[in-house]
Amino acid sequence: MRAGAKYLQGGSEVAPRRVGIGGLSYGGLLTAEELARNSDVFVAGVDLAGVHIYGSASDTTILAFRSSAVGNIATWKSPVFLQQGDDDRNVDFSQMVGLVDLLRAHSVYYDLTVTPDDVHESLLHSRWLDIFSRSSDFLHRFVWDKQRAPVPTNSGK
Repeated sequence: MRAGAKYLQGGSEVAPRRVGIGGLSYGGLLTAEELARNSDVFVAGVDLAGVHIYGSASDTTILAFRSSAVGNIATWKSPVFLQQGDDDRNVDFSQMVGLVDLLRAHSVYYDLTVTPDDVHESLLHSRWLDIFSRSSDFLHRFVWDKQRAPVPTNSGK
């Protein structure tokens, strides 16, 4: 992902300081990992129902933990839009709760949308429209309009 972003940044048709990242499920996992490791490359991200920690949360010395997004939380600086259904049966909702706690502790800006009574990938068209609208607004603020709208100093809503 980083190499692809660096390639895009080298082209004349891409503003180097306006590269964002986003994904759903495994794409959300990759988004969180890239933001945690490469906030200098990706100015913002959209993480929809991603995994944020591998292995045991209590053992911070194992490779699985150190390889996860939360294992690299200290270098995460870019704002992130987060969304997950609270009845997700693919990714435990505690993944989102744990990430939000860490983002707050490290003063990383985030927008969080919890979709009540919804699963991993919503089954309702109206909810997808809402998620896409919110994430699009977020990307407009932090990627496309970045030079006009500075990143807020507060973390979370």
